[in-house]
Amino acid sequence: MIEVKDLGKKFGSQQVLEDVSTIFETGKNNLIIGKSGSGKTVLLKCIVGLLSPTVGHVFFDGKDYVAMNIDQKNEIRRELGMLFQGGALFDSLTVEQNVRFPLDMFTKMSASEKLDRVNEVLKRVNLVNANHKFPSQLSGGMQKRTGIARAIVMNPKYLFCDEPNSGLDPQTSIVIDELIMEITEEYQITTITNTHDMNSVITNGDKIIFLHQGKKHWEGTKETLFMAENKELIDFIFASDFLKEARDVRLNKLKAKQSKQ
Repeated sequence: MIEVKDLGKKFGSQQVLEDVSTIFETGKNNLIIGKSGSGKTVLLKCIVGLLSPTVGHVFFDGKDYVAMNIDQKNEIRRELGMLFQGGALFDSLTVEQNVRFPLDMFTKMSASEKLDRVNEVLKRVNLVNANHKFPSQLSGGMQKRTGIARAIVMNPKYLFCDEPNSGLDPQTSIVIDELIMEITEEYQITTITNTHDMNSVITNGDKIIFLHQGKKHWEGTKETLFMAENKELIDFIFASDFLKEARDVRLNKLKAKQSKQ
């Protein structure tokens, strides 16, 4: 479990995050959604420690990450898995070498132990026999699956995914979504995914946090998402012209309810 409490972040005089508090649950895919510039990426970076919050706390299973010294933070970092937006694979390394990279950096496993672990996670993401391919030889979906394999090779307790479906076609996006969900449940990982893909939200939203202008405006589940009574969230959900009529109906119902109160 990861708890964010009263988190705020400023860059100079610009307030990017303000008073964000929530709990990301273990064994579930916790989604952070919102428009571009809403603070999603900054929140994710504050949680993983790539940015230091101006105020507030981040607790990993009750341990205050913000208050830790560098050695204590490094212990937590060894339990983190990251799937970056662009895959962030090393072009000059093979699939096997890319996935093995965290094992080379952070473990004292033997070469055979590393290979066994690499093959285990490659099998898990359906990339058997891809060991000696280079990223340039892979499709976008295969690159993302390689990124997932690398993210879970250290058997992390916490998995962070930054726009995992970016640049993928709808069918491949579904495959990646399902894979992330399966791994989250199978290994009981606390997964936090930063996304604006509404298909992912509808299918994968065990817990959803909606940010607007750096503040948490709503949280709930995929089951409660479309019944939300929040104008900004309604605008976000029904943003396309195709759904304009549905958006107007929801907003009119919300206005009518508010006028009776």
